[in-house]
Amino acid sequence: MTTTTSTPLVDLQRLITTVRRRRRMWLSAALLGLLAGIAVAVVLPAPPTAVTKLLVIHADDSPTDSGTLMRTDVAVLGSSNIADAALKSLHSKESSEDFMKEYQGLGLTNNVMQISVEGTSAADATAKAKALADTFVADHVQRAQASADAEAQALVNQRNQAQTELNQVDSQIATESARGSRANATSLESLYSRRADLTSKISDLDTQAQQAGIGSPQIAAGTRIVDAPRLVPNSVLKTAATDGGIGLLLGLVLGLALAAMTAVVRDRPVLRREISANLGASVIAQLPKRRTGTARKRVAATLVRLVHDDRGTVSLLELGAPGTTARLALDIAAALPDRTTVIDGSPDGAVRAAAGEVKFSIVDGGVVLPPAQPGELRLGVGSVRPGTAWTDLAHLGTETVLVVRAGYANTTWLHTVARQLADCHIAVIGIVLVDPDPKDRTDGTLWDALHTALRGRALPAQRSDATRRLAPVARNGSGAGGDPDSSSGLPTRQFVPVGSQED
Repeated sequence: MTTTTSTPLVDLQRLITTVRRRRRMWLSAALLGLLAGIAVAVVLPAPPTAVTKLLVIHADDSPTDSGTLMRTDVAVLGSSNIADAALKSLHSKESSEDFMKEYQGLGLTNNVMQISVEGTSAADATAKAKALADTFVADHVQRAQASADAEAQALVNQRNQAQTELNQVDSQIATESARGSRANATSLESLYSRRADLTSKISDLDTQAQQAGIGSPQIAAGTRIVDAPRLVPNSVLKTAATDGGIGLLLGLVLGLALAAMTAVVRDRPVLRREISANLGASVIAQLPKRRTGTARKRVAATLVRLVHDDRGTVSLLELGAPGTTARLALDIAAALPDRTTVIDGSPDGAVRAAAGEVKFSIVDGGVVLPPAQPGELRLGVGSVRPGTAWTDLAHLGTETVLVVRAGYANTTWLHTVARQLADCHIAVIGIVLVDPDPKDRTDGTLWDALHTALRGRALPAQRSDATRRLAPVARNGSGAGGDPDSSSGLPTRQFVPVGSQED
């Protein structure tokens, strides 16, 4: 049975690792936002602001009101009529559109409203707040009185209609009474009853019209300024702290977003498993970002144990770490000074620049050397960065150790390096990873699916009569136990021992 695995569009682990490695970017963005916020607070201080509070009484006040009446008052405060009237009282030529941007109302309770006004100076802000408050109080009382007058007028109109009807009834009564004995008693009784009703109705309408005409004196008396206009204390330190905090947050968010976006777009592997898979070799050692001479010498000792025998020349090829590669080469040569020749094939001569007084030979990479003598170790130092002369790499060594900085090259270039080295028949012993992520828990070992981890130098194939080779079992064949599915649960292909070629 064949199983397939889906590859996610975004590797979350690599994304988090890359963002964490780019903390200098987003921390710098956060610091820049903090400084920008503080600079804005200092260079562009907040204008003087005055506040005042009004007690607003409504004719329809109710304990169950959800604030609808106060929201209406706030909306009325922001109208051009109020702004024009306030500017007129101030004898100001400022446009109402600009003035409405300078103030705002806020309903604190169902009956208390706060007005905040910005001004060019403390006196200007206070005067504008006083004018707005007076204008709103006058408008509110006027609207309440206009409503009462309209109600009173409606009652008067009803009374007039009733009076006209009463006059008609009186006329009918007079006409019927003039007939004397021929008058209809039933009709007169009905007319008298109608006249009594109309008289009572007119009296009630008169009373209601008089009461409505009085209006709502509680609105006029209660709606007033309860807190005189005063300046809001403006602390530069508090403003700078607030603006700086906002800038810090915005800068941090933008920096994290930029780091995440570049991590996805640039596609530069940082995890050991990705670098190992893309280069086709295992990570045999790593050097931390804040490396010490002791850590480098320990890695150099590991490499010495790999290259100390006489099987051909070995090179150190760097990708993003020229200085580290040069010092590693010098440490390896220093461990075997009597038999080592260092070939400096780095583009900028990093080996000679890092070398002091040494006991071994350093030759330029452009010099053509005779074949190595038995027992001589030739250690080449080169680069596989863009622009590399690939055909010259074999001159530095038939085997190589790649010294790669994590996150330096993208996936495409890592594939290019692996392909070019394979074309030049240069075997990769392993990878020395520079500046790895300290929280990277991935395995950097390349598995060849044949029960062999590709790490270090390959051993020569040696066979004897006692050696038995492994041959793959066909997928449709039976295993050792005759079960056709006996190999389905193994991580690699199953092999069974068969006789050697001599058998």
